[in-house]
Amino acid sequence: MLTLAQITLHIDGVILGDAEYQISNISTLQAANSQQISFLANSKYKKYLSSSKAGAVIVSKEMAGLVKSNAIVVDNPYIAYAKIAALLNPPKKIISGVAASATVDASVFIPKTVSIGPQAVVEAGVKLADGVIIGAGTVLQEGAIIGKNSRIAPNVTICDGVEIGENVLIHPGAVIGADGFGIANDKGEWIKIPQIGRVKIGNNVEIGSNTTVDRGAIEDTVIGHGVKLDNQIQIGHNVIIGNNTVIAGCSGVAGSTHIGENCIIGGGVGIGGHIEIVDDVTITGMTMVTKSIKEAGIYSSGIPAEPTSQWHKNVVRYRQMDKLAARVKKLEHLKHRDVIE
Repeated sequence: MLTLAQITLHIDGVILGDAEYQISNISTLQAANSQQISFLANSKYKKYLSSSKAGAVIVSKEMAGLVKSNAIVVDNPYIAYAKIAALLNPPKKIISGVAASATVDASVFIPKTVSIGPQAVVEAGVKLADGVIIGAGTVLQEGAIIGKNSRIAPNVTICDGVEIGENVLIHPGAVIGADGFGIANDKGEWIKIPQIGRVKIGNNVEIGSNTTVDRGAIEDTVIGHGVKLDNQIQIGHNVIIGNNTVIAGCSGVAGSTHIGENCIIGGGVGIGGHIEIVDDVTITGMTMVTKSIKEAGIYSSGIPAEPTSQWHKNVVRYRQMDKLAARVKKLEHLKHRDVIE
C-alpha cells in the first residue's frame, strides 16, 4: 500500500483530497474499488466518473472538477498512469542461479546475479552480463551475447551470434536470428542463399510474443535503442529500425528496409522490401507501404469496414476508375482543342 503523497512523488502532479489516502493498485474506472486508483485519459470514458468507486483518479486539469473522490491532476494522465502502474506492480524478484535441469556449456561464465531457468540451453561461447534472466526452455545458441539486466522469457530462441543490449525484454515464443527468406531461382528450382549476417539489438528494447527477427543475409539486421515491437511481428533480413520506433502487432517488414527513428507503425501494416522510411513517420493500421516515405507525417491506406452492400458498390466503382480516367482525359483534350479553335 502507498499513500497518494508517495505515489505523486513519482509523477509531476497535484493532489486534490487526502494526501495520506492508501492505494493498493490501479484499475479501470468501471472496475476499481475504494483501495485502487484509476485514470481518465480518453474523454469517451468521462461518463464513468460519476459512478466509479475508485479511491482516487488521475485526471487532467480540465476534468478535475468531475472527480467525486480524491484526484491527482497531471498534464498527461496516460503517462502518469503508466508510471504509477509500474510503481505499484514492480517486476517479480527472480532468484539467481542455474536450474538443475538446464544445460550450460562448460565454456560459459555465469555471473552470480544471473538466473537460468529449467530446461534452458546455453551453448558454447555465449556471454551473459550481470542481472540477466533466462526463462525456462529458452535456447541461447553459440556465441549469443546478452547485455546487463536483460530478461529473456520462457521458450525463446536466440540464434547463434545474436547480440542483445542492456535492459531488453523478450517475451515468450520469440525467435531472434533465424534465417531470412533468402532464395534464388535456378532454372525453375529454388535454392537457398546462406544467411551469414547477425541480429544486433540495442538497449531498452522490448520484443513481443511470437515475434521473429531474421538474421541478415550478409550484413546485420539492426534494432535500435528503445524500439518496441508488439506480438506476432515479422522483421525480415537486413532490416534496420531506428531508435524509439514502435510497431504494433501482426505487422510485417520485408528485407533490407530501413525505418527511421521515432516512427509509429500501427497493427497489421505491411512494408515492402528495399525501401526507406524517414524519421517521425506514423503509419496507421492495415496500411500497405510499397515505396519509400521521404517526408515525416501520417500515412494511411486500405478501406475501413462498411456494410457489404456498400462495399460491393465501391469495388465496382474502383474497377471503373481506369475507364473514368480515360473519359476525363478525352474530355479535357476536346475542351483544350475547342479553346485553341
